[in-house]
Amino acid sequence: MRYEVMTGVERRRRWSDDEKLSVLGQVGVDGETVASIARRHDITRQHIYQWRREMRRKGLVSHRDPMLVPVEIAEDPTSDTDHSGLVEQVEVVLSNGRSIRGRTSMSDAQWVRLIRIAQAA
Repeated sequence: MRYEVMTGVERRRRWSDDEKLSVLGQVGVDGETVASIARRHDITRQHIYQWRREMRRKGLVSHRDPMLVPVEIAEDPTSDTDHSGLVEQVEVVLSNGRSIRGRTSMSDAQWVRLIRIAQAA
């Protein structure tokens, strides 16, 4: 009888939903591409696209990527508070009902990552 012993790294890995969401959350942050994230985690680009579809079906990822738009602070005519100074902190309410707070000095990439984390939580 002949036996064949295979050595090396096992190629079939199991990924939990949390691990998949972590990988998906890295795409687009600081200019990272699907290809660069796939290389970093030693998976194919197709894995990332497949995981994205899977997480959308499970309701764990939004169908739309976060989009940042400029905002302007309007004066509240019913308030006696003077808001003419510089705003340092902003609270954003997401479509899923969660809210996040952050400093206005945060980069767009930091805001996008924070939004993605709050949407996936």
